[in-house]
Amino acid sequence: MTDTGTPEPRGAILQRDKQTYAIVPRTPCGMLSPDILDAISRAARKYSIPIIKITSGQRLALVGMTAEQVEPIWEDLSMDVGRAVELCVHYVQACPGTAVCRLGLQDSLGLGIEIEQKLAEQPFPAKVKFGVSGCPMCCGESYLRDVGLVGTKRGWTVIVGGNSGGHPRIGDVLAEDLTREAALDLVQRFMELYRENSGKRLRVSRYVDKTGIEAIRAALLPAGG
Repeated sequence: MTDTGTPEPRGAILQRDKQTYAIVPRTPCGMLSPDILDAISRAARKYSIPIIKITSGQRLALVGMTAEQVEPIWEDLSMDVGRAVELCVHYVQACPGTAVCRLGLQDSLGLGIEIEQKLAEQPFPAKVKFGVSGCPMCCGESYLRDVGLVGTKRGWTVIVGGNSGGHPRIGDVLAEDLTREAALDLVQRFMELYRENSGKRLRVSRYVDKTGIEAIRAALLPAGG
């Protein structure tokens, strides 16, 4: 809500000056197309948007529009809202993986997009960020995200509880050497466990600290798994 009691414009974030807003169109894993770039360019010129910023989460933030401009801009863009303040998945960050990188061992880009498609609209106790890396070089910053995946020659490693914010934490390995299907299934089951057992606004890193990785493994993995 604004200071006047009116609802904030759809998908908009009030800026420091308390007068202008930013929006973040949804761009799964930072993937863009000529049509998307054209739409953003047209909107930026039409509405004199002063700032377009690539964010750390591989997204484009459009900054500096008035409240009255927000909805017309969304209509012109014809893009989904990239959630930036709600209690949900904020983004899935992914490196190119086997799509183009000579070091890629697994399809990080494809898996990252699939994770976002499955989880982006679901509510969670706090904001959630994913990092998906196609090899152990870990360009997707997988150990510093709420949930991370790293591709190896033997499959996928799933990591939970990372955080790069004010209380940084290296994530714990939940399971290793998983197929793509098994990794995706484990991620989904972990997110359900987190949603059902974490307090509101408790980030994944705090939940993992509180619960313990061994207890989480016991809840999600078969004995000896």
